[in-house]
Amino acid sequence: MTKITLQTGALALFILLAAFSRIIPHPPNFSPLAAIGLFGAAHFAKRWQAFLLSLAAVWVSDLFINNVIYGQYSPTFTWFYDGFYWQYGSYLLITGCGVRLFSKSISLPKVLGGALGAGALFFLISNFGCWLGSTIYPQNMAGLMSCYAAGLPFYSGTFLGDMCYSALLFGGYYLLQKNFSFLKLSHIKYA
Repeated sequence: MTKITLQTGALALFILLAAFSRIIPHPPNFSPLAAIGLFGAAHFAKRWQAFLLSLAAVWVSDLFINNVIYGQYSPTFTWFYDGFYWQYGSYLLITGCGVRLFSKSISLPKVLGGALGAGALFFLISNFGCWLGSTIYPQNMAGLMSCYAAGLPFYSGTFLGDMCYSALLFGGYYLLQKNFSFLKLSHIKYA
């Protein structure tokens, strides 16, 4: 039981540290959030923990960013920003895809494929949410395509963030398991 608690605590700490890397200066959209969803999905034996900790990482880091870093721009405390459900929903979907992808094993091709797919999902969902009901883009196919085109410059940050943070989370935890046997997860098979 103590080993399981230590493993869960180590995984949660990894996720928390990654989430708070959002407060250090970084390029636009260079974020750990999709990688957190994939990492949690791959490592937690109780899959609900992956979903809960992924959402908690997004929400707690958003609270800090919105109310401390950008607090001067809002007259009230911000619990959730407008349209948050598109981003949060995309992270839940990414975590769900990760649960399916890593159901039997973790491998480098799966991590790379998961990171690529996560970035694409986030791009498609978040830009669709930006377009839907927008006063900037016409509510037709041309408007949707314009919204996607406007989002393309930010995709490179998403891609790089997903790749870098996936490498750091998956690779870092793998190395920790090699050095600290109590962190080895019995339900995980590395291929």
